Amino acid sequence: MTYLLLTASVLAAAMIYFFLMRSYIASKPLVAALAVMLLITAIFDNVIIATGIVAYDEAKISGIKIGVAPIEDFAYTLVALLVVPTLFNFFRVRL
Repeated sequence: MTYLLLTASVLAAAMIYFFLMRSYIASKPLVAALAVMLLITAIFDNVIIATGIVAYDEAKISGIKIGVAPIEDFAYTLVALLVVPTLFNFFRVRL
């Protein structure tokens, strides 16, 4: 399985979840957090990959990169930004 296929399936599930839970999140803070977190991800993922701490099989990535970080690597940040705030607000309201 390629990283792109895995990423697409996880993002699809996260987007469906986010769509169902959209009433539990404010969009303006989410957009601001998304910009900051993607910038931080771009910086630190490039450092981690460039120093050799993490390596990707070139045959399994799409080839699209931001610096040396494959685009698939940014999906972890996107999923976290979609799922964590909705879970936090969902459980905060329920308690």
